[in-house]
Amino acid sequence: VSKHGDAQTQTISTAKVVSTDPPYYDNIGYADLSDFFYVWLRRSLRPVYPSLFATVAVPKAEELVATTYRHGSKEKAEAFFLGGMTDALRNLAQTANPAFPVTIYYAFKQSETKDNAGTSSTGWETFLDAVLKAGFALTGTWPMRTERDARSIGIGANALASSIVLVCRQRPATAETISRRVFLRELNQVLPEALDEMTRGSGDDRSPVAPVDLSQAIIGPGMAVFSKYAAVLEADGTPMTVQTALQLINRFLAEDDFDHDTQFCLHWFEQYGWKEGRFGEADTLARAKGTSVDGVKQSGVLFAAGGVVRLLKWAEYPSDWNPVGDDRLPVWEALHHLIRIFKAEGESGAGKVLAAVAAKAEATRQLSYRLYTLCERAGWAEDARAYNEIITSWSAIESAAAAAPKAHQGDLFG
Repeated sequence: VSKHGDAQTQTISTAKVVSTDPPYYDNIGYADLSDFFYVWLRRSLRPVYPSLFATVAVPKAEELVATTYRHGSKEKAEAFFLGGMTDALRNLAQTANPAFPVTIYYAFKQSETKDNAGTSSTGWETFLDAVLKAGFALTGTWPMRTERDARSIGIGANALASSIVLVCRQRPATAETISRRVFLRELNQVLPEALDEMTRGSGDDRSPVAPVDLSQAIIGPGMAVFSKYAAVLEADGTPMTVQTALQLINRFLAEDDFDHDTQFCLHWFEQYGWKEGRFGEADTLARAKGTSVDGVKQSGVLFAAGGVVRLLKWAEYPSDWNPVGDDRLPVWEALHHLIRIFKAEGESGAGKVLAAVAAKAEATRQLSYRLYTLCERAGWAEDARAYNEIITSWSAIESAAAAAPKAHQGDLFG
């Protein structure tokens, strides 16, 4: 017998195995779409199912989507969605069969928002936070190719290609509180083994995780450590945020402190080099790195259109670039502008660039080393040579930077 009920209050899932695909934030207005069919079905089926067709149109106020026009503002719509989603997930955590995990599909296209304090966050972090507040502990975050490239919405568009399956179990009421130091120590114990298992695979039974998916998959064991505790406390006693936990997990995988955009570029380059890849895969990787494809594109290092994504090579970077006015300047961009100008103007020109991005100088040098090693192993001789030239000329570039006229720095690239 088919049953339905409000996910925030239903008891249908009591002692059941639950796998759910929740509403997609503001992507699709199902209730509005349903009106097209509802008005015709009501004419013929109202005598048969009077309770289902009691209203003139489909009820919409309770629908758990972030629709601005229903709630008056984007902020109120988001609060409605997150509050309702947390309640629904908490209900699942309390009623689902404790012997089996609950699987939740996350299939929102990644985007970035900023609060009044200027802090940037992503839908992925916000949704994870709702899952944890509901009383779940995460034990896995697996990317799955759930969307066809050939579907009508995906042809020639930057459409979603993957869902993330969150594997969840109810967090015990007796969960402890730990310090950041203890959390980091446990990450260092758990993640090497998890990473080794993911990259090795196991014969014909289990293939290794693809490099583009590894950043997403490694979040699972990392968040398993974070979410099994009632809280992880920072040095000042405040609870660690999901955003910080994700940064620490990503730092382990990347083995560096590069900004989010650079980490995305680095791991994308590792799999694709300068070749094209699918937008859906880029969206999955960006989500894991705490950024978005559109955000990386805005920084000026990425082409993304028509469902295709590729990194821009340094020769494609704009010649009128001014680092002083660049409000989104990842280390990846700084390095490749440095290469572009070094090839055209030598050490003196590169020195001007380095002087203008002095705060990123050490990270730029580290990234050049990292990319040289990567290109050498992959057999990409031309790229390896470009990074090696920067490394071998670094001292001379630094000397030129020290001699650059800092007082007129803003005019150097005009």
